[in-house]
Amino acid sequence: MEAKSPRGTSDILPGPARVWQRIEKTVAQVMASFDYHEVRTPVFEHTELFTRGVGSTTDIVEKQMYTFDDRGGRSVTLRPEGTAPVVRAYIQHRLHGQGLPQKFWYIQPMFRYERPQAGRGRQFHQFGAESLGSLDPVCDVEMISIPVEVYRRLGITGFRVLLNSIGCPKCRPGYRSQLRDFLQSRIDSLCPTCQSRLERNPLRVLDCKSESCRRATDGAPASVDHLCDECDAHFAQVRRLLDTVHLPYTVDNRLVRGLDYYTKTVFEVVTSALGAQDALAAGGRYDGLAEELGGPPTPAVGFGAGMERAYLVLEKLGLTESDRDDVDVFLISLGADARLKAVEVAWSLRSAGVKTTFDYTDDPRGERSLRGQMKAAGKSGAKLALIIGEDELARGRVIIKAMASGEQRDVDLEAVVPQVLHELGGGGDGAR
Repeated sequence: MEAKSPRGTSDILPGPARVWQRIEKTVAQVMASFDYHEVRTPVFEHTELFTRGVGSTTDIVEKQMYTFDDRGGRSVTLRPEGTAPVVRAYIQHRLHGQGLPQKFWYIQPMFRYERPQAGRGRQFHQFGAESLGSLDPVCDVEMISIPVEVYRRLGITGFRVLLNSIGCPKCRPGYRSQLRDFLQSRIDSLCPTCQSRLERNPLRVLDCKSESCRRATDGAPASVDHLCDECDAHFAQVRRLLDTVHLPYTVDNRLVRGLDYYTKTVFEVVTSALGAQDALAAGGRYDGLAEELGGPPTPAVGFGAGMERAYLVLEKLGLTESDRDDVDVFLISLGADARLKAVEVAWSLRSAGVKTTFDYTDDPRGERSLRGQMKAAGKSGAKLALIIGEDELARGRVIIKAMASGEQRDVDLEAVVPQVLHELGGGGDGAR
């Protein structure tokens, strides 16, 4: 049987990996500019963390988690989302005593058992951020601004920010009751999943993509019309701050998010480039989650964004073609002794940070023609070729050839590393 990766997983090969590295580098730079600090949590957690934190009525918990008993009989789950583990780490390590807010970011793999489609696998990767310890609406605006800034720096255009407020435990029960009454009269038009949600979590019906459910929810009460004074003031300030930083947004009354821990602000960054799966990033405020998980009362806000989806958008916009990874130097040797010297020079160049390769041959004497090795150097995209033959070796010299211009110079072997660094740094035709 031919070996294949499991359904819903994929290999990231060297070409795409270079694009991923650019995304990861951009994420790290943006997070640093907002003064967020990287955190890395385990790939698996106790299952209870997600049933309590994410919510027992969510699709993630009901249908999508990879859950199993370990050899000690404990139920563990592969991480399906990033927020609950970060909050668990915040509580476990008592970070609330180290000054607030605590601001974290991550890039990590997640796991959900669902139907694979473009930009959504059973193993997928997210970058995200969490800010714990402040009610300040500025934190909400930071969370919306961070992914937007990442996409802008990557060159992605044509995305939109959708915004809503779903209230808090004080005002949401009244809204849920009104929404449930509205939907009860239309229950026959709802899909079976939403019919079962109606009593447990009617807000999720607004988020359903079924056409019949979308028609049934036309004219449904809007959560922003049922906010308490605190939530209303908070939402008004979030919008005022978004206007202040010139970040356009649209208030979307259907936006509720699929996780039970959200309160007040919820948002999505969406694009038309991905078809039905249009969300690039999503998040919101979750002021009760830390307390739900056994920690102190801690207001918090965060977001998660798909790495695969960012890659797909870059690909559709033609922004992946420049991610080549050409080498700096290709070493060419003629003869067994010259081959040994070439290996020595290669290691010296690599130690100096120069991307270096040479022609790998099955011949232990390293005897391949100059023409064949030059052809390989051209295919490698190298800026410089270094040629060492028996004559050069006897004289203690090496020929440096600029591949773009064809210009050659004869250099002392002892001086080859500084000379290469000089030419790559802007002093020669092989400059970066």
